Amino acid sequence: VLAFLWLCALCCGRLARGQPDDGKRYICRAVPLSGDASCPVTLLPELSAGSQEEELRNTVMQLRETILQQKETISKQLGAINELTTKLSLCASASDDRKYDKGSSWGKDKQNTMGDVPRDPNDTIDSLGKTMQGLKDRLENLEQMRANISGAAFPSELRDLLQRRLGELENQLLKKVSNLEEEKSMLSNATAAYRLKTENTLNALVERISELEKGGGDFKSPEQFKLSLPQRTNYLYGRITKSLPEMYAFTLCMWIKSSASPGIGTPFSYGVPGQANEIVLIEWGNNPIELLINDKVAQLPIEVRDGKWHHICIAWTTRDGQWDAYQDGEKLGTGDNLAAWHPIKPGGVIILGQEQDVVGGRFDAGQAFVGELSQVNVWDRVLRPAEVRAMANCSAYMAGNVVSWLASNVEVFGRGAFKRPLEMCQERLPNA
Repeated sequence: VLAFLWLCALCCGRLARGQPDDGKRYICRAVPLSGDASCPVTLLPELSAGSQEEELRNTVMQLRETILQQKETISKQLGAINELTTKLSLCASASDDRKYDKGSSWGKDKQNTMGDVPRDPNDTIDSLGKTMQGLKDRLENLEQMRANISGAAFPSELRDLLQRRLGELENQLLKKVSNLEEEKSMLSNATAAYRLKTENTLNALVERISELEKGGGDFKSPEQFKLSLPQRTNYLYGRITKSLPEMYAFTLCMWIKSSASPGIGTPFSYGVPGQANEIVLIEWGNNPIELLINDKVAQLPIEVRDGKWHHICIAWTTRDGQWDAYQDGEKLGTGDNLAAWHPIKPGGVIILGQEQDVVGGRFDAGQAFVGELSQVNVWDRVLRPAEVRAMANCSAYMAGNVVSWLASNVEVFGRGAFKRPLEMCQERLPNA
């Protein structure tokens, strides 16, 4: 480039000095060093002033671009020369200190100054071996993963399958949790009912123990007493201080003695607000003994109008309204469709000896009971025939789990009504 510029300047200078100005323009161009030194020029056609300036400007731009490109090339070559010079210097300095062992092998205590390959070929082989082994292991892992998922699905399909499976498992889990919540609620309700039943039993037991500790008043035991209603009036009666809970079945048992005529009257009456005849046991006029539940009537095959003690039990369940009637331990009759599917309402009043026209009152002397009652008990279930028989033959006594016959549970109203001792089973059953 320098030679080109020098020759061009020389040529143009000679033209400028040796030849007169003839009004024509010349342009310098490069000639080989071995060429003719006469610096021939090419005569250009006469140009206008504007065209001459444009042509000169283009020529200057081309020369400038050429110079910049050559300068960039020279810079790159200088950088390469410097790098090679540095490496040669490092090699020269390392060659002075290089040591060989007896086997003419590379010394392993020297560092790799070139940064290209290890000095010890064995290190290179080991490194390559480890690299190849690592690549082999990774290839085997990939092959194994491919074999595991081959034929199953593509990755997207496999992901969809897993998501569906997770969704199914989540639904199953939610359903199981819901079932557990329902079972927990049912168990809680059953536990509450069992707790209430247990508390009622314990309360009855505590009351009996209290009566025993007090000596039962004039009675040998809390249940060994009888209620005497000797006249047919509308003011002699007994009242049980306990009420009934809601029940879907019950058993009513009592000892009864009467010779009244016509009919013994109403030994048992239970009325609730809105229904005075929720449970009624009545014999009036020349009719047989009747059982009323929710003002529905069933006639019972029971006959106790002989002046003797008789044990009677009436069992009923809301399921189909089925009922059973026992006298002296024997089942004398059964029936159904008596207030079927009607639950016994709670919170009423139990009256012994009178029939209620309103809850707890408005008695009719024509329906009053005349005679004696004892051990009136109520259960919230249907007793088994063997249990009824055991009580009837005096071999066992069972207190009701809903209403138990205790002196403290029975209040007496009216002059002439008494609670008197009941001595022995011979008094209840003279023929036993």
